[in-house]
Amino acid sequence: MSVLAVLCARPQMWHHGYDIARDTGVKSGTLYPILMRLADRGWLEASWEDEQPAGRPRRHLYRLTSEGLARSGKALAEAPAPARTARKPRRTVGHIAPEGM
Repeated sequence: MSVLAVLCARPQMWHHGYDIARDTGVKSGTLYPILMRLADRGWLEASWEDEQPAGRPRRHLYRLTSEGLARSGKALAEAPAPARTARKPRRTVGHIAPEGM
């Protein structure tokens, strides 16, 4: 639920796994399978960063689809209050459009 809360906080923004992990406290070994399942179910779209930044590999980016936003909102509304909380996001990737958009 904390992953959904972070993604719902800014649904139009692209998020990368490191920021989601930092904002939720979910370890990468748990986070990435969650993100893959959400993408497989059509809740998330995923894309690579457009350019290779200096000193690090390109990041995989994620954002909610319209279906994912609707279902996430419903799931969060039905969840107990502690499950809906996430750490306050410190930084977002911004408006990075995947290739072909």
